[in-house]
Amino acid sequence: MKIWYQHGSEHSANLVMIGHFENASDATKAKEIIDALTSQVAEDQSNGTLIVGSPSDRYGSAMLDLLGRLNVSIGPQEVEQFAYEVSVKIEGHDLVLTTEELDISAFLKVMFLKGARIEVYSAHDYPDAAHGKG
Repeated sequence: MKIWYQHGSEHSANLVMIGHFENASDATKAKEIIDALTSQVAEDQSNGTLIVGSPSDRYGSAMLDLLGRLNVSIGPQEVEQFAYEVSVKIEGHDLVLTTEELDISAFLKVMFLKGARIEVYSAHDYPDAAHGKG
């Protein structure tokens, strides 16, 4: 069973984050890291190690092991961001993430640590922006 937690706001962020990488391989690696962290967060939610809405100051052992293997630094209170509804796709050398959330620091760190130049904007304010070209 999936439980949805709503954080109060009058309207959604409609946030777009684009990581511009040197090559498509680097963009793909960043997406693979996001996918692995998302899977681990889902597993941690399922087994009760992580409760969305109650951030912890400690990692579960499986998450700690995964972060070490992936060589990324994300705070224990940020990992629940991988439980949020996001769309992540590769477009050439770019990794494009869209979400209604404002808490995006974990995704930002993954892209930055993997060498991306990052662009973040609201599609509400820049509806004609074609992934950085508007």
